Amino acid sequence: MNTLTRFRRLGARVLVAVALLFPAGAIAHPALWVVRGADTTIYLFGTVHLLPGNTPWRYPALDQALASSDALVVEITDDSPANITALVLRLGMDPAHPLSSLLSAGDYHRLERAARLAGLPGMGALDAMRPWLAALTIAMAPLAKAGLDPQQGVDHLLRDEMTRAGKPVRALETAEEQIRFLADMPSALQLDMLRQTLHETDASKLEFKELVEAWDKGDVEAIARLENSLMKRETPALYQRLLVTRNATWAGKIRAMLDTPGTVFIAVGAAHLAGPDSVQAQLHKLGVDATRVDTP
Repeated sequence: MNTLTRFRRLGARVLVAVALLFPAGAIAHPALWVVRGADTTIYLFGTVHLLPGNTPWRYPALDQALASSDALVVEITDDSPANITALVLRLGMDPAHPLSSLLSAGDYHRLERAARLAGLPGMGALDAMRPWLAALTIAMAPLAKAGLDPQQGVDHLLRDEMTRAGKPVRALETAEEQIRFLADMPSALQLDMLRQTLHETDASKLEFKELVEAWDKGDVEAIARLENSLMKRETPALYQRLLVTRNATWAGKIRAMLDTPGTVFIAVGAAHLAGPDSVQAQLHKLGVDATRVDTP
């Protein structure tokens, strides 16, 4: 789900979103790539899934790519509140195994502290969550408290724009598939993810500011260094599951799109387009090269 949006140590998307709580540069040029076939053009654009209103991120080359595209492809489209709520209740709650029985006393104390800092109402519901959902809730609660709305994320803005233009919007995954990347993880890995989140509740604003500025400037190397490399080093199994596996699957789907004439604009979380295991790197393995679109 787009509200799974890339959290530090839990996936690159949320951390970039959190970073947007802080000022970015005046001129935005988020990175854009193009893949060309005989009769097909595919644009690849890295996004952030939460965005404060009036944050500048458009520029002429991006506008031109969107205008020329026949369709938009995003990570998911079935992210209505009703569908996400049903999935979370089915895949994210486990009152028979409360977190208080899974965490050490010290980690549970950290969970209580993180819940207080995030402004969550009590521990009852949180204690009944599976570790992956508790981690996500702790990561996301400060964003909601700060008034950030997923409907203002780049993905949703692009979807709204293309829908108004009468152009189709398709998805690379379903909401259930995205949630299951977390929900189907072994319990030990989920607990590691939760512990990492709890140890990051005091992460510095400077780190967040660096990330948003990296996205804002299209500094893919910095995104890879701050996000992907960190996750690969500290939680390699999570890195493999959330980034490498999905990037390889998406690359196969993108390669298949080259068999259909036309122009397609693909928008996915920025971390998927950064680092040595990026979608572009996976495409290269399939004999398809993506070229960075120059910006002024």
